[in-house]
Amino acid sequence: MDKISNNELKRIRSLREKKYRDSLGLFVVEGEKMVGEALDSGLDIVQIVRREDVGEETMSRISSLSSPSPVLAVVRKPFVKDRPAGGLCLALDAIRDPGNMGTILRIADWFGADCIYASRDCVEVFNPKVVQASMGAVFRKSVIYCDLPAKCLEFRSLGFEVYGTFLNGSNIYDEPLTSEGLVVMGNEADGISSSVAGVCSRRLTIPSFGGGAESLNVSVACGVVFSEFRRR
Repeated sequence: MDKISNNELKRIRSLREKKYRDSLGLFVVEGEKMVGEALDSGLDIVQIVRREDVGEETMSRISSLSSPSPVLAVVRKPFVKDRPAGGLCLALDAIRDPGNMGTILRIADWFGADCIYASRDCVEVFNPKVVQASMGAVFRKSVIYCDLPAKCLEFRSLGFEVYGTFLNGSNIYDEPLTSEGLVVMGNEADGISSSVAGVCSRRLTIPSFGGGAESLNVSVACGVVFSEFRRR
């Protein structure tokens, strides 16, 4: 049975925390499917640990899952640079829940969002829960953390619409939609912040046909909105 050193074990466990992911430039992927996606992505795989090699106890100590998976990989974070405004892009304003962020990455991947921008107070994309919830989309869609109001203004300065999603917006099914622009999704509890709302050029809402629920989960709303944009 192959062993991993105490230093390796400590390093892998430390990657549960953002400060160590940032300082080491690494993140962890767990599960056969996800490790396979990592291998196919072309990213630098620093280390692969298999349960059959290190044993159940060691795997339990380094895994962040309630039921440790058979395999785990340590992956070097890719360098992500800003890109010029254009295409149909997604902007995330203070998305805090890792499950929501991971699901939104899957939705952006499915509907072919050209780019994902995020305010700097969004949950980090390499958080283990985000990585798992993304189901591999984290390897295909890059997230650019930026000054979101400034990014909205950049889109508008180039003639693109900035679509904000609000409870009191115009019915998305009645509004004309462009094939390019920036779609902003807001915080789970508070919606789009005032600084970003002030630079949106269009305000959209998904109408309720039932009337019971106060709002939709942000990841569900993101799927509905992008589906409607692509349907046009």
